[in-house]
Amino acid sequence: MKLTKEQKKALLISSREYAQEVRWKSWWVFISTTALLSGLLTVAALEVHFALRVLSTIVAGLLVVRLFVIYHDFQHGAILKNSLIAKMLFEIVGFLMLSPRSTWKESHDYHHKHNSKIYGQSHGTFPVMTTEEYAQASWLKRLGYTINRHPITLALGYITVFFWGITLQSFLISPKKHWDCLLAVLIHVGLVVVLAMTNWVALLMAFILPFAIGSALGSYLFYAQHNFPEVEFRTEADWDYTDAALLSSGFMKMSKIMHWFTANIGYHHVHHLHSLIPFYRLPEAMNGIEELQNPKTTSLSPKNVFQCLRLKLWCTESSRMVGRLTRRKRKAIASVSAGS
Repeated sequence: MKLTKEQKKALLISSREYAQEVRWKSWWVFISTTALLSGLLTVAALEVHFALRVLSTIVAGLLVVRLFVIYHDFQHGAILKNSLIAKMLFEIVGFLMLSPRSTWKESHDYHHKHNSKIYGQSHGTFPVMTTEEYAQASWLKRLGYTINRHPITLALGYITVFFWGITLQSFLISPKKHWDCLLAVLIHVGLVVVLAMTNWVALLMAFILPFAIGSALGSYLFYAQHNFPEVEFRTEADWDYTDAALLSSGFMKMSKIMHWFTANIGYHHVHHLHSLIPFYRLPEAMNGIEELQNPKTTSLSPKNVFQCLRLKLWCTESSRMVGRLTRRKRKAIASVSAGS
């Protein structure tokens, strides 16, 4: 559904009603999630029945996603704003999640301001190239692009997306600006070394696997909510903030329990419309605003996951995401582009 300029303005105004936190609830979701995660990691580290350790590890991995989204809300200013105690606590969370404030807030704010722009919007998100760009790119640039969007890169998100992409790479590019990224790297390396020397099973069950599970799911969610079959991308001249929220940010269909574990990040179109809406009010906003009730959707079903993962390039001719180009097709596009 296309909205007029006046309708878009009215939509933004109506969304402000929900951009008010319930302070006690913000503290409760943070404290309860942190306590649950800490408890499960402790169980996973103890010498109890192996099945209980495995279950604790898996659930802890899901809670890593929930805590990260709560941290993400705080960095947006949607919850616990101006609280010095919250700021100090979330600084620690940022280090543990390999997303220190200096790099996460900068890149994520950029993502919100440039979401779904065809050109120059890869900062803070997964890169998107047009078929013409890809066809004319060097083999090295094509290789880098393919690696960035590869399913293995998402599956190994703890190393590829968070440890390297968000944290270590940011420090190497700008050490003074992102000194906190080095601290985050040292904390994680230090924990791995200490646990490896004292209890390697605890290292695996209470650290590596939970963060690997959480990072993989988190990486995929961030990817799929902007890389799904019906997504739309625009040039700078045609880009519009509201359209980017409604047409380029999907709603992830999940069970109620998975919406809980992912802190409602699946209501991504609502979040992109107004990032100051606390995650626990996103369903309320969607139910209360008619224009938000028929979003473009995807899900965590094997079919939908496969559909999203096979999308590689934006085709300007058909205005949709397409799969990998064959060598013959790439050469044909490059030839046409060179002659035009």
